[in-house]
Order: sequence, then structure tokens, then C-alpha cells
Amino acid sequence: MRAAGHSPWAYGWNLLWSFWIFLGPLFQHVGPGFWWSLVLGYPIFLLLFLLSWIRPTVEVNGYVGALVILTALSMPWNPAGWTYAVFACAMLPYEGSWLTTAIRMAVIQALLVLEGIFLHWDWYAFLILVGVCTSTGVGALAGRINWEKNTRLRMSHEQIRQLAATAERERIGRDLHDLLGHTLSLITMKLELSRRLLDRDPATARRELAEAEEVARHALAEVRAAVTGIRAAGFAAELASASLLLRTSGVRLDQHLQAFNLPEPVECGLALVLREATTNIARHAHATLARVSLAGTGDGVQLCVEDNGRGGIQVAGNGLRGMRERVQALGGTLQLDSPPGGGTRLNVQVPLAATVAAHGIESPLVFARVRHAT
Repeated sequence: MRAAGHSPWAYGWNLLWSFWIFLGPLFQHVGPGFWWSLVLGYPIFLLLFLLSWIRPTVEVNGYVGALVILTALSMPWNPAGWTYAVFACAMLPYEGSWLTTAIRMAVIQALLVLEGIFLHWDWYAFLILVGVCTSTGVGALAGRINWEKNTRLRMSHEQIRQLAATAERERIGRDLHDLLGHTLSLITMKLELSRRLLDRDPATARRELAEAEEVARHALAEVRAAVTGIRAAGFAAELASASLLLRTSGVRLDQHLQAFNLPEPVECGLALVLREATTNIARHAHATLARVSLAGTGDGVQLCVEDNGRGGIQVAGNGLRGMRERVQALGGTLQLDSPPGGGTRLNVQVPLAATVAAHGIESPLVFARVRHAT
């Protein structure tokens, strides 16, 4: 339930409907059997209700059957015992066919109606029983179908992310192979030639060694450029990935973006900070809502990442230290506010003038107002 963004305690409020079980004395005279049915039956009902949520779905049909039996045993002593059947209809699992679930719901109601006829109930009692059981069961069935659709959607998103990551690793592997395969072969040949010429022609051997060194330096520069390109993830792409990660963790993400077209070092640094911050929210914060804002501050840019989770971060871990080091490398500052129970707020400010001067960047910052909520 938490993974789907729901609170388990919210489902506990459904138990309030069971208060009808206790209202028999308000409408009619009750005997000792009424009280015994409550003392023995209601704890069993609570146990079955709990098991239906925490146990595997394949066991739920058994708990529904137990509730129907409990209803049948309670009705002769407590006419309001049919309330247990309302929960039985709501608990019916969806097994790929709504028609099958609807038929089971109808069978439960038919059995209760037959028992009511045997107990000589008034006709309007059957209307109430069938109406409440049908409306509650159909509503719960619709919610369960929607839940499973959302679950499949989250699983498909996760599969897409895994396939994208696999494809990216394969691309990087091909690029590195193309980049280094020929170069390393050339260096190996020159080193072998130098070893053979070392005694016979030292001058040629030194020339071959110098050429091998030059090729190695060139290859090192190409590898560094390739790694820099791999690491320089765009902020927009990282924000989309963060949104998907948080959504699959049951956290809603609000985005308030005002600044884009950042210098490459700043965009790369902020993207990595955003990745680490949202990963921490998904894993540790126990939050239901996160906010990301990016805005210009006159001579710089400000990134704020906050959540409504449990907070209470007192000791900086490796992730926080890494974020602080990246921000300091850009000449910026990182502030963390995390009161216990009050969520966590990460505020990053980077001066663009110093970054542009340090990296020789000529393109200015362009602002475009964007507001989006996911």
C-alpha cells in the first residue's frame, strides 16, 4: 500500500462501518445470544479483515468464505450480522475477470437472502442487504481493478528504465571498444617495436616510444571526454528520471522550474545533486510529496529539493558529502534543514558568474517560466 502511495491506516477507517453490528439493542430486544455472538464473532471478523490485507491474494477467497460462514452463524442471534457480508463482498479478489467476481458476489447475497427468508425477515431488509452489499462490492471491485492497472503501469515504467539502462551500458561498451581498441593495438605494436630496436637502433626505439606516449595521451584525452559526456546528464532528463523513480515509490512530485539553458558544468552538477536527493527521498524519507524548484537568483541559480517525510537527518552521509563537494566545486553553497518529523529541505545556490569565468563559457543563462506537477 505504501509503494502505491496509500496509507495503510486509511484502510483501517473502513472498520467504522462495522459499528452496525453493535446497534441491535437500539431497535429490538436482544437476548444473551446477541452478546455471545459479539464476544466470539467480532474478534474473528477483525482477524479475517487484517489477514485479507497482509496475506497473499491467493488466500483471500478463504477469508471471504470464513466471513460468509461467520455471517450465517451471527444472523440468527444478531440481525445486523449481515454487515460482515458487506466486508466479504468488498474483499472479493479480482482475478482477471470482473464477471467471475460479480457472480461470487451474487452467490453470497443469495445465500444470505435464503437465510433471511428462513428467519422470516421483512421484505425491506432484503432490499437494504442487497443494495448495500452490491454497491460496496462493486465500488471495491472497481477500485481494485484500477489499482491493478496502476500497478502494471508502474511495473512497465520500471522495465522501461531497466531496458534503457541496459541499452545505455551496451552503447557505452561499444563506444569504449571503438575508442580504445585500435588505439591500444597501436600502442602495443609500437612498444613491441621499441623493445626489438632498443639494442640495435636506440634512436628509432626512442622515437617509437615517444609516438606511443603521444598516442596514449591522446587516448586518455578521448576517454576523459567520453566519460565527461556520459556523466553530463541533462537536468531535464534527470528530472524526468526522478519523477518516474518517485512515482514508483508512491511519492508525488511537484515541479516548479524557472531556469534552463544552464552552463554545462552547472547543469551537470545540479543534475547529479538532484539524482542523489531524490534517491534519498525514495529510499529513506517515507514521504508522500516531494517538490523540486529551480529558479534564477539574479547572479546565480537556486535549486531546492524538499519532502514531507520523517526528516531528522543529523549526520551527513556519503551522499550528502558528495553533493556538498560538487556544489563547492562550482563555487556554490548547500544548506540542509531536516527537523524530526518535519520533512527535509535541501537548498543549493550556485553563482553563475564565477562558474562562467572559471570555465570560459560565453553563453548566458536564458530564463523560461515553466510550472508542472506530476
